[in-house]
Amino acid sequence: MPTRVAYLGPEGTYAEQAAYSLAELEKIKEPDFVPCIGIRTVVEQLAKKLCDFAVIPIENSVEGGVTTSLDCLWSNPDLFIKRALVLPIQHCLVGSGAINEISEVLSHPQALAQCSDWLNQHLPGALQLPTNSTSAAARMVVNSNFRAAIASKAACNLPGIKELAFPINDIAGNRTRFVLLQREEIDQTGDLISLAFSLHANSPGALLEALNCIATLGLNMSRIESRPSKRELGEYIFFVDLELPSEDKNVYKKLSSLLNPLCEHLVHFGSYKSTESISG
Repeated sequence: MPTRVAYLGPEGTYAEQAAYSLAELEKIKEPDFVPCIGIRTVVEQLAKKLCDFAVIPIENSVEGGVTTSLDCLWSNPDLFIKRALVLPIQHCLVGSGAINEISEVLSHPQALAQCSDWLNQHLPGALQLPTNSTSAAARMVVNSNFRAAIASKAACNLPGIKELAFPINDIAGNRTRFVLLQREEIDQTGDLISLAFSLHANSPGALLEALNCIATLGLNMSRIESRPSKRELGEYIFFVDLELPSEDKNVYKKLSSLLNPLCEHLVHFGSYKSTESISG
């Protein structure tokens, strides 16, 4: 039976590149790639057992955490990260008309943000319109003389689409980390361990006390990010990535024993390997 892998579509997105690479790295047999509209739909496909794996972007080196992905992980604590892939991102301005005729630029909100300086310099009067994905944006500008899209260079393979400018991302080292999600928690080790927690109360020193638990174990924190709990103002969820210096399968047990008394909720997303891709 083919193994269904959901990703943020349509075809031609960076997420599709990541999905193909992650499937190869994990030696997934007979992968059947399923493009979805929106990150929430990708995660729902996995949560509802309509697919076997899901690939979502979780963090960008320029814009930080992908908030929808973080919210989806918190809402689905029974999903786990099997592997991560860091993909170089080189954005391209594509369209059917001439660049001096462009009055609207479409793309995913993260891509628009990652090219904001370039857009302000070269297309200062253009209206910026968000879409579900970079690839969807490219399809929406086909045969339009006044619309352009920010997408991967692969979008130039679409009929009626050509490259207008490349690369246009503000930061040359722009990279996005994608994760491969699955439903079953497996006993594995890797470079990173990811978790999220909410505290019992927003009180002085509460977060510091939780972070001291991490420091006590000598773990280096490579990322910390907060998201509102959506219950009340000033209440937050904290997402943390920790580097694992050795293959210690007991790290989470040690962490949870220290953090549980301080946390209202503590979610473990798993220990996993993170791979750097050399091509975008």
